[in-house]
This record gives sequence, structure tokens and C-alpha cells, in this order.
Amino acid sequence: MDVQLKRGLLEVCVLAVIRDKPTYGYKIIKDMKPYVEISESTLYTILKRLEEGDMLEVKTVEHNSRLRKYYKINSNGLERIEEFKSYWKDMENMYKFIIKKESSDD
Repeated sequence: MDVQLKRGLLEVCVLAVIRDKPTYGYKIIKDMKPYVEISESTLYTILKRLEEGDMLEVKTVEHNSRLRKYYKINSNGLERIEEFKSYWKDMENMYKFIIKKESSDD
């Protein structure tokens, strides 16, 4: 899979996990696991990029005598999800065209 495409897909997957309620890194990995494997290093790189892209708000909270970062999606992050859904419809149409073209070539 194209690296840039995969990167964009993973970013939207992370935003989708955070969409429902603020959460933290380990929980994000756990929530994504049934659908896609993501390493901690990849996740934290994505979270940093999303934060710098002004799609997330970050709050540090003490939990069991340790600091834990909670990530909350903002309106820019929600807009990114909607853009992706629109983009994906275009991708589906292209896929259908390719499959149809292959069938008609036989």
C-alpha cells in the first residue's frame, strides 16, 4: 500500500476513535486493534501530527501517580473525517470503474 495513503487512513482511524470521547494512547491502540494494528511509535507520531495540525486538543491528567495525556477531537478533526468520507466515495467509484473495466475486457 502507498505509504502516504496508509498514513492518511491511519490518521482518520485515530480521529474516528477519538470522535466519541476523549481518550489516551493505550486505549486508542486497544480500540483500533480489532480493525488495524498500530504500534505505539506510529500512534504517537500521528497524535503529534494531528495536534500540530490543530485537529486535537490535549489535556494532561494525573492517573495512578502518573501523567496521562488525553486527546479530544475538535471541529477541525471532525471536518477532516467528513473530508475523508467524501474522498472515500470517489475512491469507491474509481474502484467500481476498474472492476467494471476488467469485467468488460474479458
